[in-house]
Amino acid sequence: MSDKADIALIGLAVMGQNLILNMDSKGFKVCAYNRTVDKVHNFLANEAKGTNIIGATSLKDMVDKLKVPRKVMMLVKAGSAVDDFIAQLVPLLAPGDVIIDGGNSEYQDTDRRCAELAKKGIYFVGSGVSGGEEGARYGPSLMPGGHKEAWPLIKDIFQSICAKSGNEPCCEWVGEGGAGHFVKMVHNGIEYGDMQLICEAYHLMQAMGMSQDEMSKTFEEWNKGELDSFLIEITKDILKYKDGEGYLLERIRDTAGQKGTGKWTAISALHYGVPVTLIGEAVFSRCLSALKDERVLASGKLSGPSRAATVANKAEFLNHIKNALYCAKIVSYAQGFMLMREAAKENKWSLNYGGIALMWRGGCIIRSVFLGNIKDAFVRNPNLSNLLLDDFFKQAVTKNQESWRQVVSHAVLWGIPVPAMSCALAFYDGYRAARLPANLLQAQRDYFGAHTYELLGKEGKFVHTNWTGQGGNVSASTYQA
Repeated sequence: MSDKADIALIGLAVMGQNLILNMDSKGFKVCAYNRTVDKVHNFLANEAKGTNIIGATSLKDMVDKLKVPRKVMMLVKAGSAVDDFIAQLVPLLAPGDVIIDGGNSEYQDTDRRCAELAKKGIYFVGSGVSGGEEGARYGPSLMPGGHKEAWPLIKDIFQSICAKSGNEPCCEWVGEGGAGHFVKMVHNGIEYGDMQLICEAYHLMQAMGMSQDEMSKTFEEWNKGELDSFLIEITKDILKYKDGEGYLLERIRDTAGQKGTGKWTAISALHYGVPVTLIGEAVFSRCLSALKDERVLASGKLSGPSRAATVANKAEFLNHIKNALYCAKIVSYAQGFMLMREAAKENKWSLNYGGIALMWRGGCIIRSVFLGNIKDAFVRNPNLSNLLLDDFFKQAVTKNQESWRQVVSHAVLWGIPVPAMSCALAFYDGYRAARLPANLLQAQRDYFGAHTYELLGKEGKFVHTNWTGQGGNVSASTYQA
């Protein structure tokens, strides 16, 4: 083996260490570096002991130990830390070298860094990395994008260390500029939605008086069918986990934080004008959960329905919940792919939607059997505008929507919040409606602001009406409401 390393990795938190060990186990020689050099020495003396991993005491030392063209990957906190390392690396690198950002950077930052480094002849890759600590060590889902010239230089490493779905690697080139980090952002947003939907199912089961052991067995059964997924599997494990004081879950404070990627997805949806309602509700649900003290106060002052959460046939209603969860999950992914399609159009990215589903099929947090169905849908029709229009998903919703409606109706009558399930149903009913009440909205805007409107059969021609006889006939040109 050459004395020079195939790739360097900056950042020795647990994700960085595990990714380095993964690369080493696949036969690549890796140079490890951390700004706190003691971490390098400790890593080499402990976790990396007996491997071919080498360390560096400075960025220059690290770069000197790399094969040409040099490949440097960063797993550091998104934001200024990434820019700081790039600024320090550029003078040490040469045209044709590659810098890879494997953190959760905003895709706009990746776009900017691509443009800046292109002027210096240095290739930049912004790659989503999903799967947590275990994924990093044994096979993550990787979503690389940026300068396409970099892909042949890193492809062998990335496709060797990533998760596999069957024999296919859960890693392929995503697209130009910030495409890789955008796809990772949407992945994380969908993850928010999946988790919220499962929490709503759990909440309904609680309201029905089910024990945690019963709930765990229910999720175990669900994991054998169309809901087979990593998140359903871990929910089963969490529900049945006990320590010396009994079930742990009921003692965990019911507040949730967020790192920002779900919020970024919701903001992007507003920016691109795509109704990604379920992910938005998942983010807002976390925000509501954070108002713990206010909720405790309100619980003693605000009343809800008096009826109990009872059902005539518990097994039948649990099946309704399972079906509702499945339908809402279909809507969540449909919305996520709608957002990627619109962003691709605006940013001129060439996204392979079936390939993206495959990248998520293994290694990542949202990995599931379901993603194979999505890949198949885009294989059948690469230009599919919405997953709901694919025959497989159309039939699934048609078959299960009565359950979905039953669950949302009962939740409302019981006073159990199901924001993700209910907004997904509202989206579905809105999407399938040939006519919506936006004609009244347009008339209202024209009435108070002279914003004009289009008439059916005369699309593209905007007219204004003097609704009161006193408003005049001049239409607005700048103000928007």
